[in-house]
Amino acid sequence: MRMYFDDHPPPHFHVYYESSSAIVAIDSLEIISGSLPRRALALVVEWAIAHRPELREDWDLCVRHAALKPIEPLK
Repeated sequence: MRMYFDDHPPPHFHVYYESSSAIVAIDSLEIISGSLPRRALALVVEWAIAHRPELREDWDLCVRHAALKPIEPLK
């Protein structure tokens, strides 16, 4: 998962898996662009549901060009 300074709304994060990549909206957890294999997307959504408040906080930090806080991986 990655977020970039000066990125565009809506709040989202970038996912890279093997040769696939996608941009996922934080609020809806829908893919905004790109694609992921079904299993990878399921794991991303499971992780994002568990960490949505942290994702929103990191988005706000990113907009302010502040250091992002690490988010625990899926266990």
